[in-house]
Amino acid sequence: MFKKVLIANRGEIAARVMRTCKSLGVATVGVYSEADMEAPHVKMADEAYLLGGPRVAESYLNIDKILEIARFSKAEAIHPGYGLLSENTEFSRRCEEEGLVFIGPSPEVISRMGSKIEARKVMEEAGVPIVPGIAYPLADAEEAVRVADHMGYPVMLKASAGGGGIGMQIVGNADEIHKAFAGNQKRATDFFGDGAMYIEKYIENPRHIEIQILADGFGDTVYLWERECSIQRRNQKVVEEAPSSFLDEVTRSKMGEAAVKAAQSIKYRNAGTIEFLVDENKNFYFLEMNTRLQVEHPVTEEITGLDLVAEQLRIAAGDSLGFAQDDVKREGHAIEVRIYAEDPKTFFPSPGTITKLSLPEGPGVRHELAVHGQSVVTPFYDPMIAKLVVRGKNRDEAIDCLQEALAHYQVEGIKTNISMLQKVAAHPAFRAGDTTTSFVTKYL
Repeated sequence: MFKKVLIANRGEIAARVMRTCKSLGVATVGVYSEADMEAPHVKMADEAYLLGGPRVAESYLNIDKILEIARFSKAEAIHPGYGLLSENTEFSRRCEEEGLVFIGPSPEVISRMGSKIEARKVMEEAGVPIVPGIAYPLADAEEAVRVADHMGYPVMLKASAGGGGIGMQIVGNADEIHKAFAGNQKRATDFFGDGAMYIEKYIENPRHIEIQILADGFGDTVYLWERECSIQRRNQKVVEEAPSSFLDEVTRSKMGEAAVKAAQSIKYRNAGTIEFLVDENKNFYFLEMNTRLQVEHPVTEEITGLDLVAEQLRIAAGDSLGFAQDDVKREGHAIEVRIYAEDPKTFFPSPGTITKLSLPEGPGVRHELAVHGQSVVTPFYDPMIAKLVVRGKNRDEAIDCLQEALAHYQVEGIKTNISMLQKVAAHPAFRAGDTTTSFVTKYL
């Protein structure tokens, strides 16, 4: 195991990784921007260093500075968390060149899966079902119209790079493509440095269900069941749960086997997630692969009893998995909701100073926090400030626990989406498992 790891991230995921490192006796190196000097992850780290200004380009995306700190602190490995540099090919390659272990897959795999267009080609060759669409970048809006006219509306206009719903939009006709193309292309360029756009057929009322995998350096790969992440706003997940109430055991096994097949086809190593769209008839289609730890990984931990960060560290340190597919158990039901500093009516960010933070406690309740009672929520970063995770013996018990916890979750001084999450948790359709990607639009 490593003696010292640098966590090249911020917020709740940096704190989450540090917690496991400490449990394993691994020293931690934190990094922070000028806006994050008082953040919880800075205080948790055994040592912490200033990266630069508040904007991500000045700090958390500054590869040279992060590597300089890694050298100075004598860290042996770097955990990238999620977002920021976690799926950055150059960062992974630079770590290798510096003799640092990047806790994730190889630069080559990140590059191939970082392009959704390339990933579609790879998965199709591996025999994994994919959503009907094109596997090349569109030249302009006119070409997009020609493709969509041939494919049939509605279609999904998507950025090839990145994620989080950025550069993605459902379009129903040629006029909507002309209105959407340039804006989405610009957003993709601004956020990911890549404006390549492509089109997929839009699957009506799908479920967004993903499979968590672990793969070691000895050719062994297992799937850790699924997470359903269908409740979204602006194509970004808000509620995640495991297992899915929609899948039967046959479909669940088929999806898990397809995910393992996909990972092995590219010689994947470490933790990763294969995301699928699942239609009303339980046909599933490859959506994308996330070559990193997911925001929603705690629900998998809660039903399997595994610490995914610990598994990441062990695999990166050269250990084998140490268990087979038949050893992966599933018990109970877990639900995660993301707490955002945003107006629940408009979903616009709501920066400001938190004046009160009171968290619910009790059996089956878990918190992952990016803030404390007097934190300043700045406009520089993603507005997610916390995750609330609950667990029950079954789905109904987990929902009851979620409702009780949300009723006692208090954040004052800023607006949050807690009221929206309360509406989701209390809605009869949620209780019934009617959780397609249109849930928020349809019911709220």
